[in-house]
Amino acid sequence: MKERDLWNKVALICIIFASRTTNLPVFYEILKISFLKELKFLNKYFWKYRYRLILGLIFIVISNYFAVKPAVYVRDALDLVKNAVVDIKQKTGVVDTTILVDEFGRQVVIYGLLILAMAFMRGVFLFFMRQTIIVMSRLIEFDLKNEVYNHYQTLPLSFYRKNNTGDLMSRISEDVNKVRMYLGPAIMYGINMVVLFTLTIGHMISVNPRLTLYVLMPLPILSFLIYKVNSIMEARSEVIQRNLAGLSTFVQETFSGIRVIKAFVREDNVIEQFTEASEKYKEASLSLTKVNAYFQPLIIGLIGLSTVLTIYLGGIEVTKGNITTGNIAEFVIYVNMLTWPVTSLGWTISLTQSAEASQKRINEFLKTKTDIVSDKDLIVPIKGTLEFKNVSLTYPDSGIEALKDISFKIEAGKSLGILGSTGSGKSTLANLICRMYDPTSGKVLMDDHDLKDLNPQNLRHYIGYVPQDVFLFSDSIRNNIAFGGDENIEESIVRAARQADLYDNVMSFEHKFETVIGERGITLSGGQKQRTSIARALIKNPKVLILDDCLSAVDTKTENTILNNLQEVVGNCTSVIISHRISSLKLADYILVLDEGKIVEEGTHEALLKIQNGTYKLLFEKQMRGEDATVA
Repeated sequence: MKERDLWNKVALICIIFASRTTNLPVFYEILKISFLKELKFLNKYFWKYRYRLILGLIFIVISNYFAVKPAVYVRDALDLVKNAVVDIKQKTGVVDTTILVDEFGRQVVIYGLLILAMAFMRGVFLFFMRQTIIVMSRLIEFDLKNEVYNHYQTLPLSFYRKNNTGDLMSRISEDVNKVRMYLGPAIMYGINMVVLFTLTIGHMISVNPRLTLYVLMPLPILSFLIYKVNSIMEARSEVIQRNLAGLSTFVQETFSGIRVIKAFVREDNVIEQFTEASEKYKEASLSLTKVNAYFQPLIIGLIGLSTVLTIYLGGIEVTKGNITTGNIAEFVIYVNMLTWPVTSLGWTISLTQSAEASQKRINEFLKTKTDIVSDKDLIVPIKGTLEFKNVSLTYPDSGIEALKDISFKIEAGKSLGILGSTGSGKSTLANLICRMYDPTSGKVLMDDHDLKDLNPQNLRHYIGYVPQDVFLFSDSIRNNIAFGGDENIEESIVRAARQADLYDNVMSFEHKFETVIGERGITLSGGQKQRTSIARALIKNPKVLILDDCLSAVDTKTENTILNNLQEVVGNCTSVIISHRISSLKLADYILVLDEGKIVEEGTHEALLKIQNGTYKLLFEKQMRGEDATVA
């Protein structure tokens, strides 16, 4: 007995050590996961939903208690039957089943009902567990997506020039979903594993520490395999994520440019490129699937080995009188109960590692701060006096020097015309006025206030901007026009449509202002899209109106109609008209001619015509002769 007690103590110490460390690489991996720096960003959400998390923990403990307890009832029921058979045989010499059923059948039925009750209660608390932790993960997913999306809105135009749309979409969809899998299943099953291991191994040790040690012997091997496999899975998951982001970007660009693809008959070429990108994604996915294919049989095999050891070594212990037959059944149930937790260990580690990689990608953008900030954050009414003082700009993303020492001033209510060749800096001037960028040097003033001192949203509220690259939403014409205003007022929408010479076109449509124009306004002509964009800018009654070559897709007659309609609007606001047609600029109070980011000519229409061999005069003469002339 003393020798057996000594052995049991040694076994007990080994089990405790093995259960806590299992395998040093895996222990290190779990320790590393518990201190993942990128996922610490989510701690604020855990605090926000702490009551759901705490309730979830309580439900996990209770459900596992009801999972472990039936094994004890199975042991007692088997021991009861065995002891009954032995007692009856000793008394009568034979086993009379009638006597056995009469004497012990009722107690066995009670044990059966208790086991069913335990299973029912476990199911109830498993439901509560999922309704707390999984629902918590969905709520955090909702909050995280909104945080990422709202942060996207604060980032400057330079950010979107450096990052493609597919990558932005991937981070807010695929990456956030991977983080949710960590917040829900990984945490739930991880905690469930720890609780179930603690309860199960505690029961096993209380029965027979030595048999427990034998049964748990395959676990270090299993843990090592989990560690190695998940290292491979992590590397291959990152490759899959990169390929998926590239595939999403390619598809988005293809659908956006479908007109160009069809016009140049490049469908076959695009399909070939898509097939090549899909093939890379498929190969990466299959490589991960192969790892998973080896993973599951190894786990089941090692768990089966534990079951065999339980029955064989348990039988030896029974012959020695150390345990009962019911204990063997109890141990077999415990071993099978540990199958899923051991299996889920690798899965939860994989989910956590994937979430760490995804959260790192999300944090990269969340840590990106806008450089369009305002120290004074002034919110003041804007009248429209605009001044550039020695302004130069070098684009931070490309390093291109777009503007060089630009200076001019235009009073409120006046109009400024800007003429220049492609790449001369015309649109850059418009971006600076809207404060999409800040100048590298010099100052941009609005009503004698440096734009850097003004609240950016307040400034843009007073500006009506019609970009050269028209963008319309896949919505009705009404909503596209009303998008520029604070209120969806019928009179304002009609007025803006008339001023943009769009009203007659709209009324010719079957559904009039309710006509849905499709993605990016695909159902409208180029001129109709430009005029819809103009109406969207006019509906807000801006103090500064910027027309960035927005009449290039309309004929001269329509252009004149729009400009005449704009006379009323232009008279009430400062207007900046960018165009390659002098007919659009000749009514401007002051005109700038740009070349390679510099002002090469400036003055009124009449003054510029007096400059011999001037760029403005040469272009005017060509256009007057009816030539299709633009600035070279």
